[in-house]
Amino acid sequence: MLIYLHLPLSLMSINKETIKKISKLARISVSNQETNRLEKDLNSILKFVEQLNHLNTDKITPISSVSNEVLTMNKDEIKIINEKEDILKNSPEKNEDYYVVPKVIE
Repeated sequence: MLIYLHLPLSLMSINKETIKKISKLARISVSNQETNRLEKDLNSILKFVEQLNHLNTDKITPISSVSNEVLTMNKDEIKIINEKEDILKNSPEKNEDYYVVPKVIE
């Protein structure tokens, strides 16, 4: 059973302070000119989403996928891959059991 919440987005708006806070949290720098543009663009997006909330969707069946394709199940088969000998023959240093790599932690 799917439950949809209709939140009042009209109460939600983005201001310059919110944009500055988000940019600080995201560790990106946003100029004053970009802040003005972002404020306008983000509020426009929120207004569009608010319009979508007013659509009557009572007779529309919720879907979980836009595709009608049925996923096919692959047969479980044992395959020999990544054989130890085949992998280790590419090792620059000869060793029987493992790859030898340079030390990276002191």
